[in-house]
Amino acid sequence: MADLKERLLPPKPASAMNLREASNWPSASGRQPFQGMDVLGLKKRGQGLRSWIWVDASGNSQVIEVDKFTMMRRCDLPARDLRLLDPLFVYPSTILGREKAIVVNLEQIRCIITADEVLLLNSLDSYVLHYVMELQRRLTTTGAGEVWQPDCPEMSRRRGSRNFDNFCGSTSPDYLPFEFRALEVALEAACTFLDSQAAELEIEAYPLLDELTSKISTLNLERVRRLKSRLVALTRRVQKVRDEIEQLMDDDGDMAEMYLTEKKSRMESSFCGDQPLIGYKSTDGASVSAPVSPVSSPPDVRKLEKSLSIVRSRHESMRSSESATESIEELEMLLEAYFVVIDSTLNKLTSLKEYIDDTEDFINIQLDNVRNQLIQFELLLTTATFVVAIFGVVAGVFGMNFEIPLFDNPTAFQWVLLITGLTGIFIFCMFIWFFKYRRVMPL
Repeated sequence: MADLKERLLPPKPASAMNLREASNWPSASGRQPFQGMDVLGLKKRGQGLRSWIWVDASGNSQVIEVDKFTMMRRCDLPARDLRLLDPLFVYPSTILGREKAIVVNLEQIRCIITADEVLLLNSLDSYVLHYVMELQRRLTTTGAGEVWQPDCPEMSRRRGSRNFDNFCGSTSPDYLPFEFRALEVALEAACTFLDSQAAELEIEAYPLLDELTSKISTLNLERVRRLKSRLVALTRRVQKVRDEIEQLMDDDGDMAEMYLTEKKSRMESSFCGDQPLIGYKSTDGASVSAPVSPVSSPPDVRKLEKSLSIVRSRHESMRSSESATESIEELEMLLEAYFVVIDSTLNKLTSLKEYIDDTEDFINIQLDNVRNQLIQFELLLTTATFVVAIFGVVAGVFGMNFEIPLFDNPTAFQWVLLITGLTGIFIFCMFIWFFKYRRVMPL
């Protein structure tokens, strides 16, 4: 891994060193030129230079620095597709099939896949390095350059079989073309990364939730809140990858666009078929393949060429549509395999979210029970306070400045206390019976 990092790190250009040293030289006025300004960063940002890891069909890799416009011309991609791979922007996972390339943005894997090369955005992330190493291993061990042979008729009829090497002489156990191998490694890396994060979240979540059910505290509630935030973010990412794969599986046109090797071989065969026409002379001395001037050419020749071009375009479109409908089964099976993997990861996260919701419901029930007990206790205290207040009323009445014969009786004080206490107990019991009758308190 360390050797691969050293090999993939782009070398520091000498111009950058000279520019950095020149920026530290004092000027004639004694001030530092370009102080507070990163000239090298502005230059690179203006040119759009980015470091890419280039991997060909033989497994050879190289670090290249290409600007945005060169990459657009090289892969025939619009600027909005390259914006999806920009690490400065945050875009959801996307798989786009274009005319000459497949744009893949799956978690850390941001790459452009063509019929014979992979351009991966350079990064020191472990999953990116693992993707490069795994792709090189699969390409070097299976010989990807001799796997896909669409010109063989037996291959076209038996493409879904693993023993097709008996017919075309290929010894490779993998029948997928180069672009699908690179796409498979990218899907595997993304699914493995998401599944590992889901597994780590599960290991951390279940003991924490069990601890929260046994002891409700502010610290445990804060930890569960952070855990739920991570779970929601991870579920959103997994759901986006699942939706992207499902959308590709449901659209036959998008899957047919991703057969880059077939389209390239078809274009080469059509180009080779047009080569014998070059230099062929007609009876009037004009070349058939050369552009004919509308003034000098006869009308019949122009009509014939126009009809031939229309027939040829219709034939090519019909043949491409038929081959597309026949050959999307391989890509559909590949996507279906990883759809099952990512759906399993999503089910894990869904089960974890349901467990968190159940724990929250259980905690809310416990808190409601405690709150109800506090309300009942407060009701009892209020009733007892009312009963005690009766003694205060009696004391206030007998504390007035008046004389009655009861004050001369030596046992009058005991009788007043006894009657007041029995009256208070009776009133308290009547309140308790009323609360039980109204089912306010489960007594």
